[in-house]
Amino acid sequence: MTIQISASSALTLMFRVLMALSFVVALPGRGTAVQDPQAFIGYVGTQGMAAVGQNVSPAQRAERLRELFQRYFDVTGIAEFVLGRYRSSANPQQQQEYLGLYRDYTVHTYDTQLGQYGAAPFRVTGSRPGGEQTVVTSEIIRSGGSRVQIDWYLVNRGGDYKITDLSIDGISMKVTQRDEFARWIQNNGGRFDALLAVLRQQIAQGR
Repeated sequence: MTIQISASSALTLMFRVLMALSFVVALPGRGTAVQDPQAFIGYVGTQGMAAVGQNVSPAQRAERLRELFQRYFDVTGIAEFVLGRYRSSANPQQQQEYLGLYRDYTVHTYDTQLGQYGAAPFRVTGSRPGGEQTVVTSEIIRSGGSRVQIDWYLVNRGGDYKITDLSIDGISMKVTQRDEFARWIQNNGGRFDALLAVLRQQIAQGR
């Protein structure tokens, strides 16, 4: 079966998201996490400079991204949001498979593009309330002096922060993924299993 994948500007956005995620490294464990949201993101950014160094092998980078995405992002919540209206069309088995594929696909996307970016100056610029979340603002200064605005959406769960979304220059990562996944399903007869097939295909191509 041939799966059709539509081209989208969302792919460019996802590449840019890598610039933010490439600054993430291992944070303190449960009970020792930084409590202030700005300090949390500041720690992530500062310590992350080492994660993109020349001494980090591709295998180490991929494994680190996988662990960090699973541990510090609200993977289940984001994955469910990305499904949008198609969530109800998946049976429990499909939903379970989708969650694993979503994680692997997202990590694969970040990992395959990470080598295109080097370390760049990163700084936290402030924070603001965002409903039940806290939005921490930051920026990356790229070579040539251009600046990328990154807003991190955090939720505090019993003293542990989880990242629920990234907004790159005002464009939401999870909204972009939701639109992309919806197009994949629509372009393949509205079948949910087509989305699973696309994700499997993308992951396999990266191995």
